[in-house]
Amino acid sequence: MFKTKSLLVMAATLAGSLAMGQQKTITVYTTAANTSLRLTENGKLDFSPGRQPLETEPFVLVDPSSPFQAIIGIGGALTDASAETFAKLPKDKQQQLMTAYYSTSTGIGYTMARTNMQSCDFSSGSYSYVADNDAVLKTFSVAHDEQFKIPLIKQALAASGGKLKLFVSPWSPPAWMKDNNSVTGGGKLKPDMDQAWANFFVKFIKTYEAMGIPVWGLTVQNEPMAKQKWESCIFTAEDERDFIKNFLGPTLQKAGLGEKKLIAWDHNRDLIYQRASTILEDPAAAKYVWGIGFHWYETWTGGPMLFNNVQLTHQAFPSKNLIFTEGCKESFVFDSLQAWWLGEKYGYSMINDFNDGATAWTDWNILLDEHGGPNHVGNFCFAPVHADTRNGQLIYTNAFYYIGHFSKFVRPGARRIAVSTNRATLQTTAFVNNDGSIVVIVMNTTDAPMSYHLMLKGQSAAAESLPHSIVTLIIK
Repeated sequence: MFKTKSLLVMAATLAGSLAMGQQKTITVYTTAANTSLRLTENGKLDFSPGRQPLETEPFVLVDPSSPFQAIIGIGGALTDASAETFAKLPKDKQQQLMTAYYSTSTGIGYTMARTNMQSCDFSSGSYSYVADNDAVLKTFSVAHDEQFKIPLIKQALAASGGKLKLFVSPWSPPAWMKDNNSVTGGGKLKPDMDQAWANFFVKFIKTYEAMGIPVWGLTVQNEPMAKQKWESCIFTAEDERDFIKNFLGPTLQKAGLGEKKLIAWDHNRDLIYQRASTILEDPAAAKYVWGIGFHWYETWTGGPMLFNNVQLTHQAFPSKNLIFTEGCKESFVFDSLQAWWLGEKYGYSMINDFNDGATAWTDWNILLDEHGGPNHVGNFCFAPVHADTRNGQLIYTNAFYYIGHFSKFVRPGARRIAVSTNRATLQTTAFVNNDGSIVVIVMNTTDAPMSYHLMLKGQSAAAESLPHSIVTLIIK
C-alpha cells in the first residue's frame, strides 16, 4: 500500500509541477512500418499551457490521479520448442537473445515466464516424468528437461537478474491417469487420480526449486475445454472448481506451497466469465485462487477478440488478478515473418487487455525455428523471434518490438492510470511507474498519419502518430 501511495504521490507531484509551469521532458520511442524505427528513441516533446480542445482536434488525455490495477510483469514462455531451438544457436546468438529479451537497458526487460509441465504440442514428442501406473510418484524425474529446457530457464533467470516470475502449466496428466488412456484427444482425469495428480504438481514444483528454479505460480490446466490432437485434458468449470477446492488447493497448502499463485481457466476470453463465476462464487474454491488466466484464440470462430468478457470478469471479481497466459499467431509461413500485422495483433491485445484489468501479460514461445516449431503435431506458429537454424541467424519480427513498447517501459509495480482519446485511430493506454515516470502508449493501425495533442493537467504537447506505428512516450 505504501508503494502504491508513493508512486501516485510522485505522479501527482509531476502533474502539479507541470501545472505550475515547470518543464518536464517527454521522450518518444517509435516502431513504424516502412521506416527503420524499431523501438527507437526518435525525439523529445515539450509541454506548453493547454486549453479546451475542440472536437476537431485529436488528443490523448492522461490523468495520473485516477489509478487502476498494479502491473506484475510482462514476458513469454520458455517451452521445449524454444529450448531445443535455442540449443542449436551459436553461443554469441544465444547471448544476444538473452540480452534482447531480459536486459532492462539494451533489451525489452521481460519479467514473466511460463513453462510446460510434461509435454505439450511445442515439444518434439510426448513424454512424462513418471513411469506408467506409478500413482505414488516414486519414479518421478525431470531428467527430460535437463537436456534443453532447464538450461534455458536458468539462463533466462540469470539474464533477468533472478527476477523472473515463472509459472507452470500442464497440458495433460499421464495417459494412465485419464479415462481415454491417452495424453492427446482430450479425455478427463480419472476420479481416483485426483490426489495423485495434485501431488504431481507439488513434486514438480519442489523438484524445480531444488534445482535452483523458483516457481512463482501455476495454472490448473492449459485450455481445459479443448479436445486437441496434441496433449489436452478436459475440465468443466465444475470439475476445475472441485479439483481446486478438494485436492490441488489443500495439497499445495499442506506441502508449504500455499503462497504459489494458483491460476484458473488458462483458456480463451469467450468462456472466461462462465469459468470465473463458477469457481469464484464458491468460497471454498475461491480462497485458493490467485487469478484467472486467459488466451486470445477465441477468434477461431471468425469473430473479434472478446475484450468485454475480460472487463466483466474484472468488474465482478476485482480482488482476483487477470493474467494473459498465452497468445501467438498460428499457421506459420516463413515469408510472413516481416508482416506488419504480427506486431499490431500484439499491440491491439495488450492495450485492450490492460485497459480491461489485466495485471500481467505472457506471450507464448519466446523463440521458434524457421519452420515455426519444433512441434510434434505440426501445429506450427509464429514467435516474436525465430532462429534460422540453417545459418544460425536470429530473425526479429515486429511483434518483438511491439511487445517491447510495453515490457521495457511498464515495469513491475506500475499502476495503470486513466487515459482518454477522442479518435478511434489512436489506441492508447497509460501507466505510472514506481519512480513516478508516466508511460503513455499510442498505436495507429491505419494507413494515414495522425497529428494529436498529448494532454496532462492543463498542459499540452504536439505529437504525431505515424501510419502503422506504436509509440511509447515517457514523461519525467
